[in-house]
Parts: sequence; structure tokens; C-alpha cells
Amino acid sequence: MIEITVLSVGQVKEKYMQDLISDYEKRITKYAKIKLVSVKDEANGKQGENVIKDIEGKRILDSIEKGSFVCLLDLRGQMLDSVEFSKKIDEIATYNSSKICFIIGGSLGVSEEVKKASNYMICFSKMTFPHQFMKGILLEQIYRAFKISNNETYHK
Repeated sequence: MIEITVLSVGQVKEKYMQDLISDYEKRITKYAKIKLVSVKDEANGKQGENVIKDIEGKRILDSIEKGSFVCLLDLRGQMLDSVEFSKKIDEIATYNSSKICFIIGGSLGVSEEVKKASNYMICFSKMTFPHQFMKGILLEQIYRAFKISNNETYHK
């Protein structure tokens, strides 16, 4: 069975977003094991952006399960439609690893070390979204991907 980890920086505080995330997390369990992991975000203090990204990056890297295929959500990543995304998950699970870790960085992005540790970068949009929204969007697309790969109907 495929094991999906969604690793993100910071906590989702809004109840409506927590409810959305929980709903899709539950839906995905029909197709895969799903684990949501949040690492602490670093407060914007007097240290520079790169220092913050490095601190958060270390937390991310320490949380990646060994043997995982790492997919980083990044503006420089490849843009896929939902069918292509479904095929990509199938391809990774078939040829690389049944453990897939999706990373959603913090508000400043991720460190170079996290980018180097990634096996694949994917871009959901050229627009910037709050990470808590991206977690909901990512989970919905993962669910949609499983529906597509199982030839099950799902609204368009």
C-alpha cells in the first residue's frame, strides 16, 4: 500500500481549514496510508531569511522518513494537470518508492538543502498561497489522483 506523508511548516489554526484537511485525510485512507506532519515555523526575528529557511529546513529534513520519494511543492517545479499528477503518483509508487513525502515549505520557502534532498519538484500554480490552503489543495488533488487511477467518478 502506498504511504503518503504531507510534511508542512507551521500549524493550521483555522477550524474550517482543519475540517477540510481532516475530511480529505479520511477520504484518502481508502487508497493509501496518510500521515500529516507539521514542523514548527520559525518566528520572523532579526535573523535573516536564509537563517530562518535553514532552521526550518533542518526540521523538515529531520522529519523525512528514510526511503521516501520526496516531492517538493515549489514555484520552479513542473506543472501537471490532475490526470498527469495521478500518473506521477502511480509512476513513483511503481518505480521509485511506495513512500511518498510531499513537502510544503514555510512562508519564506525552503532552504537549498531541502531542494537538494527533493527527488521531484511540482508547481500547483504560479500564484502564491498560504501554506494551510496548499495543504488542503494538495490533499484534494491526492484524493482526486487516487479516484482517477482507480477509474472512479469524481466531480470535475
